[in-house]
Amino acid sequence: MNTLLLPEHLQKLRNLELIARQVVEGFITGRHRSPYHGFSVEFAEHRQYMPGDSVRHIDWKVYGKTQRYYIKQFEEDTNLKSWILLDTSASMFYGSGSITKFTYASYLAAALTYLMLKQRDAVGLMLFDNQIREQLAPRSVWSWFYQILDKIDQVTPGTTTDLSASLHNLAESIKRRGLIILISDLFDDDEKLLSALRHFRHRKHEVIVFQVLDPQETAFDFRRETKFRDLETGELLNTQPLHIRDDVLQAVGDFIRNFQQNCREHRIDHVLMDTNTPFDQALYQYLLKRGRLY
Repeated sequence: MNTLLLPEHLQKLRNLELIARQVVEGFITGRHRSPYHGFSVEFAEHRQYMPGDSVRHIDWKVYGKTQRYYIKQFEEDTNLKSWILLDTSASMFYGSGSITKFTYASYLAAALTYLMLKQRDAVGLMLFDNQIREQLAPRSVWSWFYQILDKIDQVTPGTTTDLSASLHNLAESIKRRGLIILISDLFDDDEKLLSALRHFRHRKHEVIVFQVLDPQETAFDFRRETKFRDLETGELLNTQPLHIRDDVLQAVGDFIRNFQQNCREHRIDHVLMDTNTPFDQALYQYLLKRGRLY
């Protein structure tokens, strides 16, 4: 039995919906607006009658006022197609406390999958480190929830990080615009990574980035001589943390601020998450804020 989501998590998240803020596409009727103009659901605008248009859609009230033929156009509602991109590189398996960044990210991915399927949206999954390891195309059936969770349950620590290459490949392969949700510590070349995220925006996708960090990565609260091991390369480094703490905090702070600023400039949501904060509480607060903004 999968334990990524406990009953108390489902209860807290049950009434939340993650609604995309921009126009999205899809195949089946749902809750999201489609960029396609059809003749159903909700009135959008008029356009001048053209030979071949059905006379059924002529607005006769407008004709009575203007003596000109205009066609009513409508917006259709359609479901959202979303991708959850989960970083499985070795750095994600660090944890200074009782939970690693990957475990925390797994809970978050499970909750988002549940929310998307609950509102009849299609959701897919991509697991990657320096290459794509698993990929499940978006579907909107409930059986997909358990398949996605099973894939996440089976993950083993990956290798080095090359997020940008995998993201560029996915951006090229997705033909219909939708919602891209990246869950990662973002430990990669920030310029290359931002370029990949801009690639999604260029193709009209909406993008949300959940940056998951361990509290020691932002506080660097080590008190004695410490030997650090790079989880991706195995390299060992002996340090006196108190001597380098200020420089480390400055570098980490600059990295986060630069990323946040670039995300704002390109209308990408950046959500910083600390594994000390219960994931359902953090997600709940983000979705409430998102609902007020959009």
